[in-house]
Amino acid sequence: VQLVESGGGLVQPGGSLRLSCAASGFTFSSYAMSWYRQAPGKERELVAVIFSAGGSTNYADSVKGRFAISRDNAKHTVSLQMNSLKPEDTAVYYCNARIGYYDYWGQGTQVTVSS
Repeated sequence: VQLVESGGGLVQPGGSLRLSCAASGFTFSSYAMSWYRQAPGKERELVAVIFSAGGSTNYADSVKGRFAISRDNAKHTVSLQMNSLKPEDTAVYYCNARIGYYDYWGQGTQVTVSS
């Protein structure tokens, strides 16, 4: 299993970024995919999840209405569109796949929201 994130960077408050995660090594369409984030000195937290069946989604309260998770089962990718970014969104963002009882993680991509 391999998960490779891209798309992080530095953005001003109120700006937008789109993160992408390319997945390989498993039957992508069969599993829920998630984005987590970890800010300095804080625990890793779930940001958004998209389920395999029907593509339903759930979001952390802190990002509802601003972030949107999507998946392309043909391309084996999951994306996170982040709008109206705030300084408190600054963190390393990780792509996650839970397969059976095991969590697989990407290497993470840094998102910094600052003026």
